[in-house]
Amino acid sequence: MLKVGLTGSIAVGKSFVCEVFRELGASVLDADLTAREVVAPGTLGWQLIIERFGSNILLPNNEIDRAKLGAIVFADERQRQLLNAIVHPLVIKNQDAWLREREAETPNEIAVVDAALMIESGGYRRFDKLIVVWCDSVIQLQRLMTRNNLSEHEASNRINAQMPQAEKKRYADYTIDTSGSFETTRERTIKIFEQLKIL
Repeated sequence: MLKVGLTGSIAVGKSFVCEVFRELGASVLDADLTAREVVAPGTLGWQLIIERFGSNILLPNNEIDRAKLGAIVFADERQRQLLNAIVHPLVIKNQDAWLREREAETPNEIAVVDAALMIESGGYRRFDKLIVVWCDSVIQLQRLMTRNNLSEHEASNRINAQMPQAEKKRYADYTIDTSGSFETTRERTIKIFEQLKIL
Protein backbone atom coordinates (compact mmCIF):
# COMPACT_ATOMS: atom_id res chain seq x y z
CA MET A 1 0.00 0.00 0.00
CA LEU A 2 1.22 3.49 -0.82
CA LYS A 3 0.74 5.82 2.14
CA VAL A 4 0.27 9.41 1.05
CA GLY A 5 0.08 12.43 3.34
CA LEU A 6 -1.89 15.41 2.09
CA THR A 7 -1.60 18.80 3.75
CA GLY A 8 -1.87 22.52 3.16
CA SER A 9 -2.86 25.66 4.98
CA ILE A 10 -6.38 26.70 5.95
CA ALA A 11 -8.87 27.37 3.10
CA VAL A 12 -6.64 26.27 0.21
CA GLY A 13 -9.01 23.61 -1.18
CA LYS A 14 -7.77 20.38 0.45
CA SER A 15 -11.32 19.01 0.71
CA PHE A 16 -11.93 19.35 -3.02
CA VAL A 17 -8.61 17.65 -3.86
CA CYS A 18 -9.50 14.81 -1.45
CA GLU A 19 -12.87 14.45 -3.15
CA VAL A 20 -11.14 14.02 -6.52
CA PHE A 21 -8.75 11.40 -5.07
CA ARG A 22 -11.79 9.54 -3.71
CA GLU A 23 -13.49 9.60 -7.13
CA LEU A 24 -10.29 8.20 -8.68
CA GLY A 25 -10.35 5.22 -6.31
CA ALA A 26 -8.00 6.20 -3.47
CA SER A 27 -9.03 5.65 0.14
CA VAL A 28 -9.08 9.04 1.87
CA LEU A 29 -9.14 9.84 5.58
CA ASP A 30 -10.51 13.29 6.26
CA ALA A 31 -8.60 15.35 8.85
CA ASP A 32 -11.60 17.30 10.12
CA LEU A 33 -13.54 14.10 10.67
CA THR A 34 -10.68 12.57 12.69
CA ALA A 35 -10.20 15.77 14.68
CA ARG A 36 -13.94 15.76 15.52
CA GLU A 37 -13.93 12.08 16.52
CA VAL A 38 -11.05 12.45 19.00
CA VAL A 39 -12.80 15.32 20.83
CA ALA A 40 -16.36 13.95 20.73
CA PRO A 41 -18.23 14.19 24.07
CA GLY A 42 -16.92 11.69 26.62
CA THR A 43 -13.65 10.91 24.81
CA LEU A 44 -10.23 11.39 26.38
CA GLY A 45 -9.57 14.35 24.07
CA TRP A 46 -12.82 16.00 25.13
CA GLN A 47 -12.01 15.51 28.83
CA LEU A 48 -8.50 16.95 28.48
CA ILE A 49 -9.76 19.99 26.57
CA ILE A 50 -12.45 20.71 29.20
CA GLU A 51 -9.80 20.40 31.96
CA ARG A 52 -7.54 22.93 30.20
CA PHE A 53 -10.04 25.35 28.67
CA GLY A 54 -13.07 25.10 30.97
CA SER A 55 -16.65 23.94 30.40
CA ASN A 56 -17.76 27.34 29.05
CA ILE A 57 -16.51 26.21 25.61
CA LEU A 58 -19.27 23.57 25.45
CA LEU A 59 -22.45 23.76 23.40
CA PRO A 60 -25.78 22.78 25.04
CA ASN A 61 -25.40 19.23 23.59
CA ASN A 62 -21.98 18.93 25.33
CA GLU A 63 -20.02 19.12 22.10
CA ILE A 64 -17.07 21.50 21.97
CA ASP A 65 -17.97 24.86 20.44
CA ARG A 66 -15.30 24.91 17.72
CA ALA A 67 -15.86 28.59 16.94
CA LYS A 68 -15.40 29.57 20.59
CA LEU A 69 -12.32 27.38 21.04
CA GLY A 70 -10.94 28.65 17.72
CA ALA A 71 -11.28 32.26 18.86
CA ILE A 72 -9.26 31.45 22.00
CA VAL A 73 -6.44 29.49 20.37
CA PHE A 74 -5.98 31.69 17.30
CA ALA A 75 -5.58 34.72 19.56
CA ASP A 76 -2.94 33.10 21.79
CA GLU A 77 0.03 31.06 20.57
CA ARG A 78 0.52 29.33 23.94
CA GLN A 79 -3.10 28.19 24.08
CA ARG A 80 -2.88 26.92 20.51
CA GLN A 81 0.22 24.87 21.31
CA LEU A 82 -1.57 23.47 24.35
CA LEU A 83 -4.55 22.41 22.24
CA ASN A 84 -2.27 20.87 19.58
CA ALA A 85 -0.38 18.93 22.27
CA ILE A 86 -3.70 17.36 23.32
CA VAL A 87 -5.19 16.72 19.88
CA HIS A 88 -2.20 15.74 17.68
CA PRO A 89 -1.18 12.49 19.42
CA LEU A 90 -4.82 11.34 19.43
CA VAL A 91 -5.28 12.19 15.75
CA ILE A 92 -2.04 10.39 14.78
CA LYS A 93 -3.09 7.29 16.74
CA ASN A 94 -6.46 7.35 14.95
CA GLN A 95 -4.81 7.78 11.52
CA ASP A 96 -2.37 4.92 12.14
CA ALA A 97 -5.20 2.57 13.12
CA TRP A 98 -7.03 3.50 9.90
CA LEU A 99 -3.89 2.92 7.80
CA ARG A 100 -3.37 -0.52 9.37
CA GLU A 101 -7.00 -1.37 8.60
CA ARG A 102 -6.70 -0.23 4.98
CA GLU A 103 -3.47 -2.18 4.50
CA ALA A 104 -5.05 -5.37 5.86
CA GLU A 105 -8.14 -4.99 3.63
CA THR A 106 -6.59 -3.74 0.38
CA PRO A 107 -2.78 -3.90 0.39
CA ASN A 108 -2.46 -2.64 -3.21
CA GLU A 109 -4.29 0.64 -2.89
CA ILE A 110 -3.32 4.28 -2.45
CA ALA A 111 -4.32 5.55 1.00
CA VAL A 112 -4.43 9.32 1.46
CA VAL A 113 -4.48 10.94 4.91
CA ASP A 114 -5.49 14.61 4.92
CA ALA A 115 -4.23 16.67 7.88
CA ALA A 116 -3.67 20.41 8.10
CA LEU A 117 -0.77 20.35 10.59
CA MET A 118 1.02 17.25 9.31
CA ILE A 119 4.35 19.02 8.80
CA GLU A 120 4.21 21.01 12.04
CA SER A 121 3.45 17.90 14.11
CA GLY A 122 6.15 15.84 12.35
CA GLY A 123 3.44 13.36 11.31
CA TYR A 124 4.39 13.65 7.63
CA ARG A 125 7.44 11.40 8.19
CA ARG A 126 5.14 8.35 8.43
CA PHE A 127 4.16 8.61 4.76
CA ASP A 128 5.76 7.39 1.54
CA LYS A 129 4.88 10.61 -0.28
CA LEU A 130 3.70 14.08 0.74
CA ILE A 131 1.36 16.30 -1.28
CA VAL A 132 1.06 19.99 -0.38
CA VAL A 133 -2.09 21.75 -1.58
CA TRP A 134 -1.73 25.52 -1.91
CA CYS A 135 -3.21 28.58 -3.59
CA ASP A 136 -2.54 32.26 -4.14
CA SER A 137 -2.57 34.05 -0.76
CA VAL A 138 -5.14 36.67 -1.84
CA ILE A 139 -7.50 33.88 -2.94
CA GLN A 140 -6.85 32.01 0.32
CA LEU A 141 -7.81 35.08 2.38
CA GLN A 142 -11.03 35.60 0.36
CA ARG A 143 -11.99 31.92 0.66
CA LEU A 144 -11.47 31.90 4.41
CA MET A 145 -13.43 35.13 4.97
CA THR A 146 -16.33 33.77 2.90
CA ARG A 147 -16.28 30.23 4.27
CA ASN A 148 -16.01 31.09 7.98
CA ASN A 149 -17.74 34.47 7.85
CA LEU A 150 -14.64 36.23 9.26
CA SER A 151 -13.37 39.79 8.99
CA GLU A 152 -10.14 40.34 7.03
CA HIS A 153 -8.28 40.82 10.34
CA GLU A 154 -9.64 37.56 11.84
CA ALA A 155 -8.92 35.59 8.66
CA SER A 156 -5.38 37.01 8.43
CA ASN A 157 -4.72 36.04 12.07
CA ARG A 158 -5.72 32.45 11.37
CA ILE A 159 -3.58 32.26 8.23
CA ASN A 160 -0.57 33.86 9.95
CA ALA A 161 -0.86 31.43 12.87
CA GLN A 162 0.12 28.62 10.48
CA MET A 163 3.38 27.74 8.78
CA PRO A 164 3.73 29.85 5.59
CA GLN A 165 2.64 28.10 2.39
CA ALA A 166 6.07 28.59 0.78
CA GLU A 167 7.71 26.74 3.67
CA LYS A 168 5.21 23.86 3.48
CA LYS A 169 5.96 23.43 -0.22
CA ARG A 170 9.62 22.76 0.60
CA TYR A 171 8.59 19.45 2.24
CA ALA A 172 6.45 18.31 -0.69
CA ASP A 173 7.02 15.48 -3.13
CA TYR A 174 4.11 16.92 -5.12
CA THR A 175 2.22 20.22 -5.00
CA ILE A 176 -1.28 21.03 -6.23
CA ASP A 177 -2.12 24.67 -6.96
CA THR A 178 -5.86 25.29 -6.49
CA SER A 179 -5.82 29.00 -7.45
CA GLY A 180 -7.60 28.32 -10.74
CA SER A 181 -10.93 26.71 -11.56
CA PHE A 182 -12.25 23.44 -10.13
CA GLU A 183 -11.58 21.86 -13.52
CA THR A 184 -7.92 22.91 -13.56
CA THR A 185 -7.46 21.62 -10.00
CA ARG A 186 -9.15 18.34 -10.95
CA GLU A 187 -6.75 17.91 -13.92
CA ARG A 188 -3.72 18.59 -11.70
CA THR A 189 -4.96 16.07 -9.12
CA ILE A 190 -5.57 13.39 -11.78
CA LYS A 191 -2.03 13.89 -13.09
CA ILE A 192 -0.56 13.29 -9.63
CA PHE A 193 -2.81 10.28 -9.03
CA GLU A 194 -1.48 8.73 -12.25
CA GLN A 195 2.09 9.24 -11.00
CA LEU A 196 1.23 7.69 -7.63
CA LYS A 197 -0.30 4.66 -9.34
CA ILE A 198 3.01 3.99 -11.11
CA LEU A 199 4.74 3.88 -7.70
